[in-house]
Amino acid sequence: MLEVSALDVAYGESHVIHDVSLRVAPDEAVAVMGRNGMGKTTLLKSLIGLLPARGGSIRLNGTELTRLPSHQRVAQGLAFVPQGRMVFPHLTVEQNILSGAARSGHRTVPDYLYRFFPVLQDMRLRKAGNLSGGQQQMLAIARALISEPKVLILDEPTEGIQPSIIKEIAQTLNVLRAERGFAIVVSEQVLSFTLALADRFLVIDRGRLVHDEARATLDQDKVRSFLTV
Repeated sequence: MLEVSALDVAYGESHVIHDVSLRVAPDEAVAVMGRNGMGKTTLLKSLIGLLPARGGSIRLNGTELTRLPSHQRVAQGLAFVPQGRMVFPHLTVEQNILSGAARSGHRTVPDYLYRFFPVLQDMRLRKAGNLSGGQQQMLAIARALISEPKVLILDEPTEGIQPSIIKEIAQTLNVLRAERGFAIVVSEQVLSFTLALADRFLVIDRGRLVHDEARATLDQDKVRSFLTV
């Protein structure tokens, strides 16, 4: 279980995340939703250690992560797919995937990754910079998953991707989560994507969590009201 308690994050003197607490159960998918500038990316970067916490606690299965650098959080079981994907454009698809294998020790790409992302197998020797946006997003997810994470963190995964690929990625993540047994934390503004993926919805507004609801009882109009200007 991922447990965040009273988390505070600041950029210099600018206080961005205020007293955020949340729990993500094993195998659960949680969507963090909100308008641009409300703190979604800052929250996720603080979970993986790219931004330091000013206060509070981040624990994974009882292990305190708050003061650990990013690579040690990855070693404990977190994986991060950043906004914009951030693949290595001059490396091949296969080299990109294997670059994430430090925790798991894989020397070759596991069969299950190519089974779920067959286009990556077809293009395994192609440089990542020549892939489409949707293919690069699949690549970034595969690179994160090769570390065999306990929690997969995705920041705005639908950005710049055509709708048909968005639906395919949501379906693939659902099956992967069930088969491989990991939790998901995803920040997103596209409600249709999160409805296809998430078990629970959190809304962040000005750095504070203001709404928490399960998909079964979700008031979609209320969530949409937080996403519009």
